Amino acid sequence: MLKRFTLLLAALCLAGAFAGPVRAATGQTPQQVVQSIADQLGNAIQGHQAELRQNPEQMIKIIDGIVLPHFDMDYASLLVLGRHAREATPAQRVAFARAFYDALTHRYAEGLVAYTRGAVKVLPAQGPLDQRRTIVRTQVLLDSGKNLSVDYAFRKTASGEWKAYDVIIEGISYITNYRNQVDAEIQKEGIDGLIKRLQSEGAGAIDQLKQQDGGH
Repeated sequence: MLKRFTLLLAALCLAGAFAGPVRAATGQTPQQVVQSIADQLGNAIQGHQAELRQNPEQMIKIIDGIVLPHFDMDYASLLVLGRHAREATPAQRVAFARAFYDALTHRYAEGLVAYTRGAVKVLPAQGPLDQRRTIVRTQVLLDSGKNLSVDYAFRKTASGEWKAYDVIIEGISYITNYRNQVDAEIQKEGIDGLIKRLQSEGAGAIDQLKQQDGGH
């Protein structure tokens, strides 16, 4: 199940290719945000797959350049922590948000290399746009030819930008999925133990990608 959450990053691509960081655009509807990101991801990756497999750090830069401006990492991490967010210090909340994001992007960087232009179809909005929260529905075409339902939960920030904070794949929320996992881990190891594990996981994923490429 966790590998399916590659689609979180694949469809939300965090990066403006090799041209540098992309700022989150204001005035766009959530559907336009998702479509723009999907298009940028295709442009960033298509034709560069071999290079990115050899240089996973570049894939991370691509992710940081395109998902981050459109993903509400701080809010999502608070939802993942759930009741433990009240117990955490401000420094722990910041450290968890960074470690959680890094672990996701590093772990799934290789899967993003397989992303192809046109794999994501953004479905039309249903009804008028709510001014605070909304869901963007998409269909993702898999290599098998099957379509996967991937929905994005958006909220409008105080600055007026629409940012995604949750991804629902075939009805399963990644926020709920990870909250259940970290709850048990925090009870056993504490928040600091969870943060250390995520930091180690992110670094280890990049090392593993390099070893895999060296063995090809």
